[in-house]
Amino acid sequence: MGWLWISLLACAVAVLVAAEWPRLSSRTGMEARRRRERARRKSQLKLLRSESDEFEAAVQRDLAQLPVTKEQDRERPG
Repeated sequence: MGWLWISLLACAVAVLVAAEWPRLSSRTGMEARRRRERARRKSQLKLLRSESDEFEAAVQRDLAQLPVTKEQDRERPG
């Protein structure tokens, strides 16, 4: 009779593992390892000021210094 209880316990454990497998594999599987490695790499990235940012700032300064003319709209013959 003892072997019956052991086999029932083993079946219960197997059912529990099968039911929880998607959650367990998402935490411990290859995909989880890839996510952790990617997060680690992303945390080490630094934002650098590039030449395009400096160029944009120079263009904005030049545009601000341009003279502005006010032309009145002319009615077009039509």
